Amino acid sequence: MSRSLPFTDTADFEAASRGFIGALEPVVVRDAEGKVVWDMGSYAFLEGEAPQTVNPSLWRQSLLLTKHGLFEVVPGIYQVRGFDLSVMTLVEGEQGVIVIDPLISVETAAAALALYREHRGQRVVSGVIYTHSHVDHYGGVKGVTTQEDVDSGRVPVLAPEHFAEHAISENVYAATAMARRAGYMYGAALDRSPTGQVGAGLAQTTSTGTISLIHPTLEVRSTGQEEVIDGVRMVFQMTPNSEAPAEMHFYFPDFRALCLAENATHTMHNILTIRDAMVRDAQAWSDYLTETIDMFADVTDVAFASHHWPTWGCDEVRAYLSLQRDLYGYLHDQTLRMMNAGMVGSEIAEAMVLPPALEAAWHTRGYYGSVSHNVKAIYQRYMGWYDANPANLWQHPPVQRAVRYVAAMGGVDALLTAARGAFEAGDYRWAAELASHLVFAEPDHAPGKELLAATFEQLGFGAENGTWRCAYLSGAHELRHGSFGSPTAALSADLLASLSPTQLFGAIAVRVNGPRAWNEHIEIDIDLAEDGRYRLRLVNGVLTYTTAKQAHAADVSLRMPRLALPALLVGAGSMSELADLGIRVDGDADALWRLMSVLDAPDPDFAIVTP
Repeated sequence: MSRSLPFTDTADFEAASRGFIGALEPVVVRDAEGKVVWDMGSYAFLEGEAPQTVNPSLWRQSLLLTKHGLFEVVPGIYQVRGFDLSVMTLVEGEQGVIVIDPLISVETAAAALALYREHRGQRVVSGVIYTHSHVDHYGGVKGVTTQEDVDSGRVPVLAPEHFAEHAISENVYAATAMARRAGYMYGAALDRSPTGQVGAGLAQTTSTGTISLIHPTLEVRSTGQEEVIDGVRMVFQMTPNSEAPAEMHFYFPDFRALCLAENATHTMHNILTIRDAMVRDAQAWSDYLTETIDMFADVTDVAFASHHWPTWGCDEVRAYLSLQRDLYGYLHDQTLRMMNAGMVGSEIAEAMVLPPALEAAWHTRGYYGSVSHNVKAIYQRYMGWYDANPANLWQHPPVQRAVRYVAAMGGVDALLTAARGAFEAGDYRWAAELASHLVFAEPDHAPGKELLAATFEQLGFGAENGTWRCAYLSGAHELRHGSFGSPTAALSADLLASLSPTQLFGAIAVRVNGPRAWNEHIEIDIDLAEDGRYRLRLVNGVLTYTTAKQAHAADVSLRMPRLALPALLVGAGSMSELADLGIRVDGDADALWRLMSVLDAPDPDFAIVTP
């Protein structure tokens, strides 16, 4: 890779440094209790040539992503980079400044705004724009404005249509599983060092501060829609079901500047992240970028996104967007072509080779998404998990399969010998498969666990993709030191408070332990006054709800304010606790406790590399 890629090309380093105004030194952000929630200084080791333990292409990307501070995009538009996973953009208006994508955490967003004000003056925040529904683009909003200023109309909040629905739902039903897996994806427990976490490709890592949410006051619903905030004109392009289910681009005519949200960044992005989410539509993604080129390329002098650094120059923007468009289109079309020739996802992933122009461009390299897992995601979107081979229709689960592999290979010692032979031959993928079977069959087998850890380590050291490196090294870490759990909370207080009643009932339903609830028949009325009346019904281990008028009384009725609803999800231990929350209980209170008794709390520490 060192020989095949154009490492003498320094254009990205010049672009990532262009317009630098000033930095926070050191870039350490703490919460109200003094806990560090962001520390860019921990990446100070990233300098010079890549060591043998880091892929040189990933090392280069991480060097670029450590460039932090306040940067001028064009006069009147500024970015604060290196304060979180995402980039905060600030657009100066007639009276104040519009904040685009206020990072993940309240603390990092506040620090970024303070850096801007240090150099550009104490401008009030006159508007907020969320480009899309992922948490790194709205979570820090209360670090730049307040609910009171939004409610008063002083600070409008713009977002794409259905933003709130997707921002909340994506972080509720599978929140615990995603949070646990995100710890692997971003290497949360790893040392930041040449043998540990060096970056995630999209940015260095995620902040760990307070996540907030203020609901939009204006939804953007159509391509071509125009809005003016604080004297700043904007023209919008809707891009739903691209990188996020609710996402949009927008153009600033007075600045000849284009915001691309997260649909064109300086990396191949994910069609499906390795922490998991809904599979994205690669074809729509590519088509939207064609539309972007048609609408804006001829009148754009600079394009910027919510990650990485901008691209300047009308011709350069067109070329950049064209390659990004072709990247997602090629992955989609060629996956479908090979799929229709009978190949399965894993085969297509091995066969897929990008065209020379895409292979050679730094911004299409697989630092965050990868050809391998993106191809499998596209296959999954169309074909699902089953590859049509009946041998794979009803396979044994991991532990039972592992026990049989061990027996078939002549026992643990024989399997360990085979795995060591693969490791010594440099066939780390096969070594990982063999050693993983050994560990799932014999979880306490110390030599097997260490061999698997060493194999993961080598796979991590070689990975160009930042999240692959983090996943491999996190697996090695847990094999050697035990589980590190979920370093960040799955649900924030603001997200819980933002749940609609139906979203909250859905979140309760996925916690019902079905077998334990098989013989229960419970009906509960929830009266939320002006927010509606609902009948919850637990039958056959399934919790359902309806707003229809009921012919018979429920077992118990709860009258409560909407904001007390999360107590049903997180649990309340006594009648006095319910009363303190403003919940009035009429009828058989035992029915409520019976419902609570069949709810399982999610496990944020579930095993991944062991049974």
